[in-house]
Amino acid sequence: MKAMILAAGRGERMRPLTDHCPKPLLPAGGKPLLQWHIEALAAVGVTSIVINHAHLGHQIESHFGDGSAFGVQLNYSAEATALETAGGIRKALPILGEDPFLVINGDVACDWPVAKALSIADEWQAGQLAHLVMVPNPLHNPAGDFALQGSTVKQPEPGDTAFTFSGMGVYHPSLFAPVKVGDVAKLAPLLRQAMAAGKVQGELFKGFWMDIGTPERLEELDRRLNSVRKH
Repeated sequence: MKAMILAAGRGERMRPLTDHCPKPLLPAGGKPLLQWHIEALAAVGVTSIVINHAHLGHQIESHFGDGSAFGVQLNYSAEATALETAGGIRKALPILGEDPFLVINGDVACDWPVAKALSIADEWQAGQLAHLVMVPNPLHNPAGDFALQGSTVKQPEPGDTAFTFSGMGVYHPSLFAPVKVGDVAKLAPLLRQAMAAGKVQGELFKGFWMDIGTPERLEELDRRLNSVRKH
């Protein structure tokens, strides 16, 4: 299985920390945010990884190189201007191949068992376009994003409980067929279209998850990781 880590965001809410350092290289628990994901993937045998980047992306390539120091093979998808999630994935499809692949937002921290992505891909249903990992709503997204009906993800309707999309999912390449290479394109419209056709599966993960969107949350993650290391 191949994986992609999304690392092209500017990190506006992280400024001034991101003025001279790309957000995925910001440290927490003694390592760059990106390194935690790379090591988690390597630990379960997912060693072919694509990283997209835009803002200060050369620093990411300089830091991680070809990935051999971490037991993985890293490929980079450079974007002159950030293409948003769907646009970035579409550009990287020639590297990702024709099978379902895992995508992780570079600015989340989570202990979802990454090995589960392998079994999700093995059990992929004909016509399925995505499998989303959902989480309970954090304070900064109280209304949630999507609802779950069994294992099917759908747009919330009155009376539904909506959950937050974690930024982690397994996708079939054909989900991105409507996007032209080089286009700026968001992921949510593609997912909503696929949901309307009943082609999105998902799960609710209740373990540790954080969106590292602000300096305060980065500090909180740093404290948590350092506390775990000490114990």
